[in-house]
Amino acid sequence: MSQLNGKVALVTGASAGLGAATAKLFAERGASVFGIARDADRLAAVFEGVPGGRFAPVDITTAAACRDAVSQCVAEFGRLDALVNVAGFHQMRHTLDVTDEDWERDLAVNLNGPFFLCRAALPHLLEAGGSIVNVASIAGIEGEVYSAGYCAAKHGLVGLTRSLAIEFTSNRLRVNAICPGGMRTAQVTEFAAPENADWNLIMRIASPRGFMDVTDVAKTIAFLSSDDAAAVHGAVYIVDNGKTAG
Repeated sequence: MSQLNGKVALVTGASAGLGAATAKLFAERGASVFGIARDADRLAAVFEGVPGGRFAPVDITTAAACRDAVSQCVAEFGRLDALVNVAGFHQMRHTLDVTDEDWERDLAVNLNGPFFLCRAALPHLLEAGGSIVNVASIAGIEGEVYSAGYCAAKHGLVGLTRSLAIEFTSNRLRVNAICPGGMRTAQVTEFAAPENADWNLIMRIASPRGFMDVTDVAKTIAFLSSDDAAAVHGAVYIVDNGKTAG
């Protein structure tokens, strides 16, 4: 499959999990990939399997770093066709135990960073008639226990997606979001529940069909970034193994 042939994609969170799977899949399907994440060593290990890919360690919580990342991507490849905001952060806390720093980190990684990158990338994407895919979560369309900051940020990311879609509806640019359920990643399998957590509430997060493979979710991102999704704009795709179906 080569429906991403000739496209240049900037993928965040590319050092692990869904971001790494997305970077690799995009390269397999013909895209040139620029990956960013905080950990340079993990990025380097991932990009050994991304032919022709480039990468840079970036902290997306600062606007200047996001501007520089977009500029570096365009300098490397000459254009930008797709922005995929995968990077995320999820910590479980009893709401009464959430510190100001906890709250600010949830918003900084899950909402501020994607906004900074969208803003920086928009001039290039508008010129190319490109695509933005924001990776939210099913926590962006429903509540999730012990996750006040994460849910607030992911709801905000869905709102940002829809706002941009309306603002740029007369342009060739397309803006969409996906809301994945639980995936088999280190972040999910190694999470720490709060002390005295109600496990009946926690287990409601999981799909009865179990956790998904990250590659299955990456395929939805690839579709939304491709010309096959030319008529898909302002959509919020739920990819959750049926968790929210009933």
